[in-house]
Amino acid sequence: MNVGVGYGNEGDAYASGRMIARAALLNGAIGLPGLVLAFCGGQVNAEEYYRGLRSVVGTEVPIIGGSAVGIITNDHLSYEGFPAGAAILGAEHLELRVASAGELDKDERQAGKRLAGQVSCEEGSKLLLLFYDSVKVPPTATTPPIMNASPRLIQGMEESLRGCVPIIGAGVIGDFIFSPTTQFCGSSVGSQRVVAALLGGNVAPYHTIMHGCTPKDGIYRTITRIKGQVIYEFDGRPAARVIDDIYGDQQWRTQVPVRRLTVGVNHGDRFGTFQEGEYVNRLIAGVLPEEDGIVIFEPDLEEGTEILFMLRDSEKMMDSVRTNAVALLERISADGRKPVFGLYIDCAGRTANVSETLTEEADELRTVCNRYRVPLLGFYSGVEIAPLLGTSRGLDWTGVFLVLCER
Repeated sequence: MNVGVGYGNEGDAYASGRMIARAALLNGAIGLPGLVLAFCGGQVNAEEYYRGLRSVVGTEVPIIGGSAVGIITNDHLSYEGFPAGAAILGAEHLELRVASAGELDKDERQAGKRLAGQVSCEEGSKLLLLFYDSVKVPPTATTPPIMNASPRLIQGMEESLRGCVPIIGAGVIGDFIFSPTTQFCGSSVGSQRVVAALLGGNVAPYHTIMHGCTPKDGIYRTITRIKGQVIYEFDGRPAARVIDDIYGDQQWRTQVPVRRLTVGVNHGDRFGTFQEGEYVNRLIAGVLPEEDGIVIFEPDLEEGTEILFMLRDSEKMMDSVRTNAVALLERISADGRKPVFGLYIDCAGRTANVSETLTEEADELRTVCNRYRVPLLGFYSGVEIAPLLGTSRGLDWTGVFLVLCER
């Protein structure tokens, strides 16, 4: 299977789409395209970008993806201006089924069920790529954003799929302020939608997850009041006031999302040695105005859940990328397979701009991919989805590196 990647940063979205599609076909030496994975920054006119791509690949090739904060390739990394990128997978030896469902903001679980009903697993299915609208309700001057819930979406899908294939994908966002987003849905452009591609044929998927948070103080706190995405109390105390005590002031309340602190759940040994892969972290999206509740990205925690406050560790983040990417590609080599394409789904909170680091962690992955000669397309996301601890789930502040290999 041939794969080619194209990148552009042009104000003319239609021209950018045409240029990117042509570059991807050329770079991958692709005669007959089978699938386009396409993403563009929130400043880009997504419909014009889609139209530009479509003018090159034709009317029959599915285009999936959508908004992104920024784009990552072997040669480029940008979340400023008009970044856009696409990967085109050749049709040869690619088995594919694409489906989409709407009204995600009305009921994520039902949208997931409708989607799964269109892509039922068959023998030889290898992977389900999934992209959905992260933003249910954008923020206002006085309220933080409300996010579409990946746990309910995945639950609805798994009621039909029952774990038959790994689900890897993203909740897409287009900027750092949670503006409304766009999805490319195979043969159309929409919003409040979810789109999936079930891949089979001569392809073997591998993946790894990059982390980068460490426990702040090792103190377990219990959620004693929560409703949906809003945590009101830890151990009977107002949640925001608990965090005030951690910071020593209230300046953190102005950050959307909160930059350095996350809420973590340890799924491993409570008092064992820290293992980053046993933790699921939740970004703090903001604070309710005139209240002491904090808004987290996902409504998957409940009263009685024990949490640890986690600190984003830039050194650990960089090391996690280097170590895990090399280990994955070495495992692929040991299995006697050839990597043909890498997709990096990278939380927008990991950018140097938000993480306040001097270098980009995605540059570490670009270096590894260039060393191993793996074509790379990456994008900055709101939520990352990948199998972790036995089930596919939504993640925060992670990087999910998916590598497609020839069997």
